[in-house]
Amino acid sequence: MKKNIVLIAFICITTSSFAQIHEIGILAGGSNYIGDIGSEYYINPNSFMGGVIYKWNVNPRISYRGTFTFTQLIADDANATNQARLNRGINFKNSLKELALGLEFNYFEYNLDDFSKTKTPYLLVEIAAFNYKTIVSGTDESNYEYETNTSFAIPFGVGYKTKLFGDFAIALELKARYTFVDNLDFNNDKIDSLKFGNPNSNDWYIFSGFNLVYTFGRPPCYSTPY
Repeated sequence: MKKNIVLIAFICITTSSFAQIHEIGILAGGSNYIGDIGSEYYINPNSFMGGVIYKWNVNPRISYRGTFTFTQLIADDANATNQARLNRGINFKNSLKELALGLEFNYFEYNLDDFSKTKTPYLLVEIAAFNYKTIVSGTDESNYEYETNTSFAIPFGVGYKTKLFGDFAIALELKARYTFVDNLDFNNDKIDSLKFGNPNSNDWYIFSGFNLVYTFGRPPCYSTPY
């Protein structure tokens, strides 16, 4: 019995400096597409992005996280700096929904209950599945047939988070998504009117914005062990 009490006390001492283990909140900001249409700037948010986020803080340095994000990817050759794109003059808009799971690595130890550890930059490594529309048949805008497609992306990013007040925290994030498709812009080499760009270069999309989270939960040692 004494050994059990000592063990419980040791666990509490070593984990009490890391009090909140769950975070839930919202995310908002902008998105932009990188591909064969429009601007060639990598960070150029031109459409609203929103969603929800959940994090499970394993320790002060590592968190598991999941996000659900929705946006519209928009691009227009009128905003390009490339003369060939300006002369071509095409544009598109495509709705996108994404579910991403991954890890968040804090550069410094992070703990809202410790005043000296309430802010840190961090690195994101994730995997994402996303849903979007494609054009599968037709000859022009008057008779295109659309289908919904699901694909995967390799996301990575950076962020900086800090305590806001009480149990609330805010973070700024920049996240890039490399996809395995080249048709976020409805590119289709089987339809003459949709043949454009470089078929050997897949599309990207970028999220830039903030998330606001509420932190809660305690490590198991805060519960009565008997």
